[in-house]
Amino acid sequence: MDVYFGVAGKKTDTPVADRNGACLSCHQGDKRTHWQTSMHASRDVACTSCHQVHTTHDKVRDKREQAQVCFTCHKEQRAQISRPSRHPIPEGKVVCSDCHNPHGSAGPKNMVRDNVNDTCYTCHMEKRGPFVRTHQPVQEDCSICHNPHGSTQANLLKHRAPFLCQQCHEASSHQGNVASFATAGTGANTLARGCLNCHTQIHGTNNPANISNERTFRR
Repeated sequence: MDVYFGVAGKKTDTPVADRNGACLSCHQGDKRTHWQTSMHASRDVACTSCHQVHTTHDKVRDKREQAQVCFTCHKEQRAQISRPSRHPIPEGKVVCSDCHNPHGSAGPKNMVRDNVNDTCYTCHMEKRGPFVRTHQPVQEDCSICHNPHGSTQANLLKHRAPFLCQQCHEASSHQGNVASFATAGTGANTLARGCLNCHTQIHGTNNPANISNERTFRR
């Protein structure tokens, strides 16, 4: 066993596939069903790169220490969780494996569910809907607007409003006009350019649209 595991295992010339095969001979199926097609497997990551095998304390299975094991390779995410807006990862309340399955999955980016949104909805169920009016980017992918690993903007947003909104909404209408007090007929009532001051239900609303579109994504 020293050929595959422990300090000797990290220095062995035995191919990674053979070392992992020793683990998978027992630990196959369940959360490891998609291992062979996973990103980690395709990059020759050995089980012992993350796990301390057959010990009473495996860091990657400890909520308080798991992230530090992942950050050994994922250094960009290490920096992101130190930003002001973040999930409580350093506190051990949320861990990488709550969202990602490092052994592979049917979804993108090793998501524990089949897509990004369904993974987010395991915690953020109030954003699921259904709503009378839905915001198309919300239905498509939460990460269009949010950086789940951390951001300098509130609510994990990639950019602050109105700049985030203007990535989709053209700048020649109400959504993009320069901040000012509205005058008759200008349609430019965008004081402080805070889109969310009025459009508070940006993930979806039960207010139907009308001709003037004035109730769009409002409470």
